[in-house]
Amino acid sequence: MMSDLVAAQRQFGTGPLSRVAAIVYRLIVVELLLLACVLPGLVPALLLARDPSNIPLYAVCAIPLGPALSAALYALAQHRPDITDLNPAADFRRGYLANLGGVLRLWLPLLAGLTIVAINLAYFGAAGVPTWWAVLLVLIAVAATVWGGTALVITSLFAFRTRDVARLAAHFLTRTPGVSLGVLALAVMAVGITAYTSEAVLALAGAVLALLLLRTSRPMTTAIEKEFTK
Repeated sequence: MMSDLVAAQRQFGTGPLSRVAAIVYRLIVVELLLLACVLPGLVPALLLARDPSNIPLYAVCAIPLGPALSAALYALAQHRPDITDLNPAADFRRGYLANLGGVLRLWLPLLAGLTIVAINLAYFGAAGVPTWWAVLLVLIAVAATVWGGTALVITSLFAFRTRDVARLAAHFLTRTPGVSLGVLALAVMAVGITAYTSEAVLALAGAVLALLLLRTSRPMTTAIEKEFTK
């Protein structure tokens, strides 16, 4: 009788329906916490006019996004299929506090660099420089975005020094091209959602995008676990 009860409890916690319910519940909780963290930047961003002169202000509004996305990645990476063993809020909080400093040391320079590139492209016609310069700027922006996405995943899931995270992210840009293309595709998707809808819609899809980024980066994170951790 006792063994039947234990078996029933295990089946309840780890069955197919329970596994689906567990990931849905984690996604909902992580999304709500992510929204709460980005709200200080999201509200001003929604009030800004879509004008090139506001690009630096958009960058400032995006500062809370880095730590929030990192915490979401960490919380989703801690997922367990057992619905009776879920605590996504605690995982999110732990990831946010543990990764805050490391994320900002990467996120702030990345935002600054992309802001400079965006301003140059926005006023490219007035600068009177050759067309190839615009192509170079776009390539720099693409490389920086992919590097930033992979660096964010690494610093969210592993306890490396900032310079080691930067080197690993650069190393895996070419070593795992599938991951790089996946990160780029997600970045293009995020830009498209923002351009054709609003920042609010992007924020509402934040947890799903974080999960896609985590799954896309799995070949990279698996290699790091095998080769760079004990």
